[in-house]
Formats: sequence, structure tokens, C-alpha cells
Amino acid sequence: MEAISKNFFLYLSNNKVLDRLAKRFGTRFGADKIVGGETFSQAIPLIKQLNHDGLQVTVDHLGEFVDSEAESRKRSQECIETIQAIAHHQLNSEISLKLTSLGLDLNKELVMENMERISQEAERHDITVTIDMEDSSRCGETLEIYKALKEKYHNLGTVIQAYLYRSNEDVDELHAYDPYLRLVKGAYKESGKVAFADKPEVDANLKRLIKKNLLNGHYTAIASHDDAIINFTKELVKEHGISTDQFEFQMLYGMRNQTQYDLLKEGYKVRVYMPYGDDWYGYFMRRLAERPANIAFAIKGIFSK
Repeated sequence: MEAISKNFFLYLSNNKVLDRLAKRFGTRFGADKIVGGETFSQAIPLIKQLNHDGLQVTVDHLGEFVDSEAESRKRSQECIETIQAIAHHQLNSEISLKLTSLGLDLNKELVMENMERISQEAERHDITVTIDMEDSSRCGETLEIYKALKEKYHNLGTVIQAYLYRSNEDVDELHAYDPYLRLVKGAYKESGKVAFADKPEVDANLKRLIKKNLLNGHYTAIASHDDAIINFTKELVKEHGISTDQFEFQMLYGMRNQTQYDLLKEGYKVRVYMPYGDDWYGYFMRRLAERPANIAFAIKGIFSK
């Protein structure tokens, strides 16, 4: 039943008609509970409150798959303006972005040009940029772009998805780049030719990746709401004497709030992933696909208006 539910919401996440309707009606139907707003200015007060509470943040301007060079440059400028706003308001926040929003499917040179501009601005303000990972067809090119940029820019991270077979080898290859990695299970619908289908296999691989990157001495973001993964990390760092300065837990905005504050009280760093923008539909559907509990969360959001 869980697999059927996941496939259903992943299917809905790619429905263009529903996406257009979502943009028309705005972030209702519970989405405003997990999205910081339709503009970055709307998210600023929320970020300030999270910072005040001791939580760090990373923001993501929602949107993927631009179909023109002009749109990719517009998205690039949005990232730059967000970095400037973070610096101006002295927010404890990083930014996350998707390369398809900067033209990955159009032209690699265009993506590199956009990323150069963003990376330069981020370096100027000492703000970290994390390149989000998308589906497996774009994984290799995303990592190649990350490697090229990492040779020039220090404040740059990327994401590795534990459900892909290739991820263990990818972590090995990135070792030489002193990577800042966000390690996740993965939220896209993938073929059994490239990804583990069973949750226990994905969980086991995520644990292997966490252990490998931490023992390699690299900064690691453990992006999971799973208590088993969180407890595994706690035991691992205790066993190996790994400093809390070398890792952080990351959770989605609006989800498992109490767990976030509990981890803070225990002395761990916690970063909240806060998306914003009007292109929230695909993100919202993927969150519903990840955990059946999120469906009840969304329904509660609809009727609590």
C-alpha cells in the first residue's frame, strides 16, 4: 500500500495541469505549512524566528526545467538577490538550488555562467550554496559541474541520494574535493536499473554513506526525518569522537518540529530546508510521496484554515 501511495504522488508531481492550478490558487491545501512563502521577502520573518530559536536554514527558490536562456538568467538573478538579502538581513542561512532551473537541459555553458555569477556573490558574502540533486539522468552532469566549481569556490556543497546504486562510488570520487555533502534517501521515481527499490536497502546504503563521508573527514549534512538514521549518526559520531562541528542534521520546514528542537537541546546543529516560490506543487507532491504521514499532515492543513 505504501508503494502504491508513493507512486501515485510521484505521478501527480509531474502533472502539468495540476501544477498550473496550484500556481493559480497559491500555497493553500496545506502547502503553506511547508513552504516559506511565494517570495523570499515573505520567508525572511520565518527565517529570523528560526534563527532566534537556534536553528540554521537553507532556502530554495522552487522551480525546475526552464525552457529558455532568459528564464535561466532570471532564476540566476533571483539566487543572487537572495544571497544579497541574506547578507543584508544578517540571516543564518545558506541557499540551495537546482541546475535545471539554471538551464541544465538547455546548455552546459549557460549553467556554468550562471553558477559562476552565483558562486562569486556567495563567496563575497561567505554564504554556502548547495547544488541539489535531481533525477538520476542528471546526476553525472550535476556532479561534474560541482567538481569544476569546487576547484574555484570553497562555499559549495552538493547532494548524494542513497537510493542510487552509483552513490557509494560517487562519494569515493568526491573525496579528493573535500566535499560538503547533504546525504538523503532520494525522492524521485527511478528505475530498478539505477536505484534500490526496497526501503531497507536504501536505509542501509544511507548509513554506509554517512559513515564513509564522516570518517573521510568531510562536512556532512544528514538530511532525514528517520529516527533510525538520526540515532545511527549519534552513535557513530560518539564511537569515533567526531566533533559536532563536522556535521549537522537537516529537516524540512514544517516537519518534525519537535525533533528539531530536541536535537538542538542535545547540542547538535540543525538546519531547516525552507523552500519558497509559487512553483511549489512538484515539491509538495514529492513530500507526500516520501512519507504516508505527510498525507495526513496535508489534510490537516486544508481543514485547519
